[in-house]
Amino acid sequence: MGADLMKKEIKRTFLAMLNEKPLSQITVKQLVAECGINRNSFYYHYPDILALIEEIAQEEADRIISEYSTIDSLETALHAAISFGKENRRAILHIFNSVSRDIFERYLWNVCDYVVNAYADKVFAGAEVSEFDREIIERFYRCECFGFTIAWLSEKMSFDVTEQIRRFCELHRGLPEEMIRRILEDNSRK
Repeated sequence: MGADLMKKEIKRTFLAMLNEKPLSQITVKQLVAECGINRNSFYYHYPDILALIEEIAQEEADRIISEYSTIDSLETALHAAISFGKENRRAILHIFNSVSRDIFERYLWNVCDYVVNAYADKVFAGAEVSEFDREIIERFYRCECFGFTIAWLSEKMSFDVTEQIRRFCELHRGLPEEMIRRILEDNSRK
């Protein structure tokens, strides 16, 4: 088995195991037995399970970013941020509820940062908005996106996040345009 195929199999097997049991119950010994490889093969690619999680998280972030190359609405941005959770629900909850939560949160923050920046590019296109104002607005949306996702995970993904995103975006409609209007109004007074 080539190096790339072996890494792919290690990741696939790890995610399958993580969908079955908490992270604290998965050992390298169990993982390599399930993969049908020896421990040295695992350690050739990863120093430990945390490094494996880090790589999976980064690849997932990269995949979401490439899949959502343009973000045309807040709804699309929020769906991008939660898409990872819908695909591997139990695995994500097991990482989220483990001591490795910080790895997951860094990954989620990076995804939120990307989708909010892409959304801001669309919203502010052609508007004369200062970097200061843009950064404040982007920080607000980044925190909203991150917080919305963390709340969903904290409640064990128990509510229909798709419906809540739809309703939030319906209630939110017009707010970005209003912020731009206010910025332009403030600029004209100066």
